[in-house]
Amino acid sequence: MNIGVPKEIKDQEYRVGLTPDSVKVLCDRGHRVQVETQAGIGAGYLDADYVAAGAEIADAYAVWQQDIVVKVKEPLPAEYDRLQKDQLLFTYLHLAASRPLTEALMGSGCVAIAYETVEVGQQRPLLTPMSIIAGRLSVQFGAHFLEKRQGGRGVLLGGLPGVSPGHVVILGGGVVGTEAAKMSVGLGARVTLVDINVNRLNELEALFGSRVALLYSSAPNIEAVLPSADLVVGAVLVPGRRPPQLVSKAVVEQMPSGAVIVDVAVDQGGCIETVRPTSHSDPTYVEAGVLHYGVPNMPGAVPRTATQGLNNSTLPYVIKLADQGLAALEQDAALAEGLNVLHGKLTHPAVQQVFPDLV
Repeated sequence: MNIGVPKEIKDQEYRVGLTPDSVKVLCDRGHRVQVETQAGIGAGYLDADYVAAGAEIADAYAVWQQDIVVKVKEPLPAEYDRLQKDQLLFTYLHLAASRPLTEALMGSGCVAIAYETVEVGQQRPLLTPMSIIAGRLSVQFGAHFLEKRQGGRGVLLGGLPGVSPGHVVILGGGVVGTEAAKMSVGLGARVTLVDINVNRLNELEALFGSRVALLYSSAPNIEAVLPSADLVVGAVLVPGRRPPQLVSKAVVEQMPSGAVIVDVAVDQGGCIETVRPTSHSDPTYVEAGVLHYGVPNMPGAVPRTATQGLNNSTLPYVIKLADQGLAALEQDAALAEGLNVLHGKLTHPAVQQVFPDLV
């Protein structure tokens, strides 16, 4: 099978679809891999590293002509016309946040498989490593932007003897929220986490004990805790769909001036009304006196770690696609769950609910 690895063109997206180690595994199995020149440079991988692993270095046009294209982020408008009929595209898609991308994939006739909807026993193995990174970075970035010179209110999350610590409110207790809570507790912050799943709250109580205040996710509870929040982390995930909007603009207006919001759910549309997508180059803006961070590709800030972590999870599936082609979807139920678009048809039930007129 011929496999192409393009260079990511999203703003400051330095991750790459395959590492040289992954390329070697595929080449050793008899597959041909073409990597766009300097595709891995941001993650510390040189063209020479890929050549040593058995890959060919090519331009973007050649890479997008291959049977399988392995990326990290969704195709951007400049890449829409590079999509090929019958081509297997394997990457993060987050289609619920983009009708134009959904229509472009359908119009191309390609087979689009999304990392984020590959599912094994209600677990999403290709989303988890990036969710761990995003959860940890949400607090790292939040602490940074709370600094006065960054526009924040000048609060140290851990406080100090005689001075109260900062208050972190986390919306959602999944992988992102749990990692955000771990980081917040580690910094010494006061932490409140809200989730709608009572069983999950019980699990989190066993994990954190009294170090994290756990609340059932309801409008009154959220409205009660946000006015005292220094940092709010949006960590709500509904696979394939837009997350529910848990925080209205009116509630944001009750937050302290200079507080920070980091909405990790922004790549699916966000769970806070006032959040909109930003970029690593221009990550924040102020609305209602609150600093908002809405970068949808947060793990791109740590591309070396993120690329390695992602490849650890994606490579087994890339091997199956390379060995078996489209038949891999019939052999692997988890991979079949990742299918979003097939030869012009929108196939994933959750995305169908977002765009019913495209079904």
